Amino acid sequence: MSGPLKIEQRGGVLEIVLDRPKANAIDAATSRLMGETFREFRDSADLKIAILTGTGEKFFCAGWDLKAAADGEAADSDHGVGGWAGATELPNLNKPVICAVNGICIGGGLEAALSADIILAAEHAYFALPEINVGVVPNLAVVGLPRRVPRNVALEFMFTGRRMDALEAQRWGLVNEVLPIEDLMPRARELATLLADGPPLVFAAIKDMMRRTENIPEQAAFEYSRSLASVQKCFNSEDQSEGARAFVEKRKPVWKGI
Repeated sequence: MSGPLKIEQRGGVLEIVLDRPKANAIDAATSRLMGETFREFRDSADLKIAILTGTGEKFFCAGWDLKAAADGEAADSDHGVGGWAGATELPNLNKPVICAVNGICIGGGLEAALSADIILAAEHAYFALPEINVGVVPNLAVVGLPRRVPRNVALEFMFTGRRMDALEAQRWGLVNEVLPIEDLMPRARELATLLADGPPLVFAAIKDMMRRTENIPEQAAFEYSRSLASVQKCFNSEDQSEGARAFVEKRKPVWKGI
């Protein structure tokens, strides 16, 4: 499709590609479209995994479109149902999301990447939160980054606005894998295909449980997690019985999500 996003479905995998040359920056209209796209992904029975990436090899995303800002777009404009970049605040997004960072990932681009569960990066990619230099709070990163990297690393990174290359990002746990650019999308698709073949109810329970117990003491989290609807649905599902049968029968399970 034409427009700021290229969207392609490959079986149960939805690929969402930012296509706004030169820097794949996001304005409010693009953010709203991304939100609609991620909502449709969340609610679709056929779509299992999403991949978010950008066009080209220079930029994944440079964040907020400053041209739109210069034309009067406010920082607190309506960014849509999922908040900034479509998925950062979308409720109950309990399906796996992979981000393939194909180049520079800064500001709101990094905040968009943080909404993914797994981040892959090209070798030449780098990350930065330069908001400190213009007196802006990177509010989504303040919440999301310390959940990925040590608190002191997140603070130093945000306080200085410095660049972090892909290998350092991997060392701190921000990035799962670093790959040559030519291998980035093949690896993202390989991983997405693997996950799309997995049990959707288990993925949903894992994401839901992790999100809801993140700030609860360990013992309380164990007790609370048993009451979650997503966990109970998984325990009482046909898929759980199917998994046991398939193991005993030495065959591949057929997951139905019920």
